[in-house]
Amino acid sequence: MSGGDGRVIVLLRGINVGGKNRLPMNDLARLLEGLGLEDVETYIQSGNAVGRSVGEAVSTLGEALRAAIEERHGFRPLVLVLGADRLSEAVAANPFPEAADEPGFLHLFFLARPPPSPDLDSLAKIAAGSERFHLARDVFYLHTPDGFGRSKLAGRVEKLLGVAATARNWRTVSKLREMVDAMR
Repeated sequence: MSGGDGRVIVLLRGINVGGKNRLPMNDLARLLEGLGLEDVETYIQSGNAVGRSVGEAVSTLGEALRAAIEERHGFRPLVLVLGADRLSEAVAANPFPEAADEPGFLHLFFLARPPPSPDLDSLAKIAAGSERFHLARDVFYLHTPDGFGRSKLAGRVEKLLGVAATARNWRTVSKLREMVDAMR
């Protein structure tokens, strides 16, 4: 995805979890800089970065980063690259604005692509009574007032949507937006 003005958000799935797929954030920053990103900043240890692409093809950044991580660290994580405009759209489209007051209970699953045939009926059957969800193009919003870790739905989203995804809570999404907005 293009960042329009070059500002991008890079999201990796499944790194630094339970001692597996270790990737220090300073290594991630160096890899991104080696792939042509400038002004790179990372956020927490779970694979979040922002940067600015200058003259580089943003559309190939995700695959290039996956290959570089595999070469240097021995694993190949899912990497999604969002333009700053796409992140702003996802934040603005939040169907559960009141849930933003408890940012640990609202999650956005960023999808590798819009799902061609999502099984929303099965998702609805799995959802606990307090849970709410909404699919908007390539973002799946999930509000889990009883906790994300307790949610059966959270663990089945990717399978029932039929596309690769990586989730971030509202606190992380808001921080990434703040970081990328500061790059203007």
